[in-house]
Amino acid sequence: MSRAALGIGLALLATPALAAPPARIPEPMAVSGVLDAFHAAAARADGKAYFDLFTPDAVFIGTDAAERWGVEAFRAYAEPMFAKGQGWTYRPRSRHVVIADIPCGCIAWFDELLDSDSYGTTRGTGVLRKTRAGWKIAQYAMTFPIPNALAKDMTGQIRAYEAKAKN
Repeated sequence: MSRAALGIGLALLATPALAAPPARIPEPMAVSGVLDAFHAAAARADGKAYFDLFTPDAVFIGTDAAERWGVEAFRAYAEPMFAKGQGWTYRPRSRHVVIADIPCGCIAWFDELLDSDSYGTTRGTGVLRKTRAGWKIAQYAMTFPIPNALAKDMTGQIRAYEAKAKN
């Protein structure tokens, strides 16, 4: 290689656009972006976008004790509503994301407080796994956070309901 060619090559490497790798989105922000897309897809009843955010072996845990669905069972439940244009709206109020401190950094877990049009304050918790296609939801659990001052009354109502359901 001539000195001139070498000089041109070194000059190109020194060019700011080529010298640094492209900016990466910090992983917690990338995870938050997936969760925001998840809630947005549900609100617009976009089943394809919604279910594309899950891993194939994902689990959705609903608010009812009987609601523990694999992603295909959850799809069978939700798709008829989405097909009618009926989704659900949850707006994040706060969110905490932790990326696993392991070499691959390929697991994240989160908790978020949400405002629901139907239920008011709700909480989502779960786990995302980093795949070749990006971050995907491996588990999502939805709960109703009950203020401690109301917990005994509410759990009493649940016990009474469950006892009645057994009979």
